[in-house]
Amino acid sequence: MSTNSPVFVTLNETGAALARKLAGDVPGSEVHGLKTRVAQADIPFSDTLAHLRGLFSDGRTIIAIASAGIVIRALAPLLADKTEEPPVLALSEDGSSVVPLLGGHQGANELARMLAEALGINPAITTAGDTRFGIALDNPPQGWRIANRDKAKPVMAAMLNGDAVNIKDETAVGVNKSWLMDAELSIADDAESAIRLSHARLPEDTAEVLLSPAVLALGIGCERGVALDDMATFIFDVFKENDIGKHAIACVATIDLKEDETAIKELAKLGDVPVRLFDAATLDQETPRVTDPSDYVFETVGTHSVSEAAALAAAGPNAELIVPKQKRGGMTCAVALSPTIIEPEKIGRSCGRLAVIGIGPGSNEWRAPEATNEISQATDIVGYKLYLDLLGPLIDGKTRHDYPLGEERDRVAAALNLAAEGKQVALVSSGDIGIYAMACLVFELIEQGPMGEVNKAWQRIETHVVPGISALQAAAAKIGAPLGHDFCTVSLSNLLTPWEVIEQRLKAAADGDFVVALYNPVSMKRREQLGLARDILLTGRPAETPVVLARNLGRDEEKVDVITLGELDAELVDMLTVVLIGSSETRAFKNGDGSMSVYTPRGYGDKKESF
Repeated sequence: MSTNSPVFVTLNETGAALARKLAGDVPGSEVHGLKTRVAQADIPFSDTLAHLRGLFSDGRTIIAIASAGIVIRALAPLLADKTEEPPVLALSEDGSSVVPLLGGHQGANELARMLAEALGINPAITTAGDTRFGIALDNPPQGWRIANRDKAKPVMAAMLNGDAVNIKDETAVGVNKSWLMDAELSIADDAESAIRLSHARLPEDTAEVLLSPAVLALGIGCERGVALDDMATFIFDVFKENDIGKHAIACVATIDLKEDETAIKELAKLGDVPVRLFDAATLDQETPRVTDPSDYVFETVGTHSVSEAAALAAAGPNAELIVPKQKRGGMTCAVALSPTIIEPEKIGRSCGRLAVIGIGPGSNEWRAPEATNEISQATDIVGYKLYLDLLGPLIDGKTRHDYPLGEERDRVAAALNLAAEGKQVALVSSGDIGIYAMACLVFELIEQGPMGEVNKAWQRIETHVVPGISALQAAAAKIGAPLGHDFCTVSLSNLLTPWEVIEQRLKAAADGDFVVALYNPVSMKRREQLGLARDILLTGRPAETPVVLARNLGRDEEKVDVITLGELDAELVDMLTVVLIGSSETRAFKNGDGSMSVYTPRGYGDKKESF
């Protein structure tokens, strides 16, 4: 089933409550809510029609808890090719009906059945094949793939017309095909329409529908840094020579040392199959079944075979090696045939992934869509407990790893260890995780290891950093444009940086007349540094210089004040405050409603012409 990060689109609190109830049944889903009516949503929106169109254009699965008419009016101008359209469903806000509107055979019907089961109702599926036979040839169940989707329509039309179909079964007895055989079709060996069940290649110019069960495991080994084009050509040639159908491949299997091998991962993406990893000891247990054990390979990586052993380990104890090891240009491959459909999630482990995510100041409106998407895709969430609480329902059903304030190294090490186990991990921090936050520690530990000894497993993990709105950006946006000209940031915490170094940086900022954002201005025990910083900056700008104190940005207790540099005192600031100190050019003025605005001109107003 195609889900591509499904989105529940809700227009009121009733719909939002239903969406949160169902979100746990739809892995990786998000709840988007109309800003004026839904208090808490993963992503708020203000224009319903525009939001629906944007999601549809991005290929997102849409579950709209709204009338079908609203969805139809929104998406009608975008409809072009039904084979390329993502699933779209309409769900009544009382949970009494669910209707697949688009993409029925791209996953909408299956998703409708899933939601209907959770709600205890019958899905309103209208596609003819599903209602008559309970099947769709162009959207077979998990474990099956169609090799030639364009041939499905005429065969389904013939079946719906009452014509017989010839089912040519070339699969093993243990392969479950009851979904097709029990569909009450009219079957005849001499029927004009035919469905072939096989792991073989798609014949040229065939009118048959070829359905392939996922019974093949592709084992791969390679030297470091081989090119994807070379590997893809190699595998294609092997498949062609051995009459192997790519749609029957359940997974690409290899040794865990190749977790970060780009060509292997990209090849799996091309085939839309997962990579499954095995450690050397597991692979070496397959040595009695391999055709070409190698002592050299054993001395190098700890197993006598990689490609053959990986294919056999993935295909199971009763598998047959139908393509023994093939070699070309530093690459090897082998193919094993399982007597039953292979379930990749139950064998080996997946490639671990660590998303290092800044969630912004705390408001869902200020959290980047990429951050929300990455969090929704993760299995495990790691972070300071307060930051995880800010994510609310978005992390319901996921494994939380809460940490108190501090313990940063333990937090990052835990995230890396989880990813090294094959988990999809999100390490979250407020603001931008790359600014005075956890991202730098992630890469430090990846490079150096936890105790100064490199952890090779950590270095093989795919690591992806997602930026967030930083506290200084949020503070600036709340008060105007104080960062309109050159600025710098300085942390006043001397836990990791000697105060003498911090003083030098403050003096340089004063001499350069930079706008200065102060992070960690005070703590429970550290109170005097803010006054020292103020005095240093006063050497380079007047006491009347505007200062912005922004506390609890993006949260209910948010408070933004404007004072002068001469008035800046530690008693006005706490650990949750960001301090923005203007340059000598920064200006503050009172608006008509009595509020304050602060900005630092860059000189645009003095320009005589535009560039």
